[in-house]
Amino acid sequence: MYICDYMSKDLITVSPSTSMMQAADLMDEKDINRLPVIKNDKVIGLVTKETIIANRPSQATSLSAHEVNYLLEKTRVEEIMEIQYLTIGPKEQVEKAAQLMLQHHVGVLLVMEDTKLLGLITDKDIFKAFAEISGYTVKGAHLVIELAKDKQGVIEEVGDALVETNKNLTHMTVYHVDQGIRVALHIDDQETDSLKRALENRGYHVMAIYLKD
Repeated sequence: MYICDYMSKDLITVSPSTSMMQAADLMDEKDINRLPVIKNDKVIGLVTKETIIANRPSQATSLSAHEVNYLLEKTRVEEIMEIQYLTIGPKEQVEKAAQLMLQHHVGVLLVMEDTKLLGLITDKDIFKAFAEISGYTVKGAHLVIELAKDKQGVIEEVGDALVETNKNLTHMTVYHVDQGIRVALHIDDQETDSLKRALENRGYHVMAIYLKD
């Protein structure tokens, strides 16, 4: 799964001289939380909704609404933008992006090729990617089988069960838990009894079945 397949490509950017007020209004209008700051076709920073909130006058301020708005209009994003940001290449794997976000406690990476900004990938994009990988967003049925330990031949036996029951596998994921290994199978129809029996006849415990309309 390449970053370029899941990143947001329709970039909305601001210049260093954009005011806090303009940036905040733009985020509200476009329903986004982050804006790259561009100067001479290069990224020089990132302004976020959190940054703007942190730099607004406190609600307990004695300033009038007019004075607050004046400050928001006067303050430029280059004065408050984050100049430390993480980047990733378009051909890197989504899994690497997820690891970087977890490691550095951030919700966005700038997708760069050399010095050119190609897009953004956010935590929401990562969630979407993993939902698609599992097949959970696709109509059909999701069966989860549990193994006490890893063993050779699992894919072959699962494949035999699918052929025997004339089922079409669209997605398969394998993940490790404290209790052992779980294999999630997604098929493109909702009749699961025959496949469940075929798997159980081969010694597999089907621990859960979910139908997806």
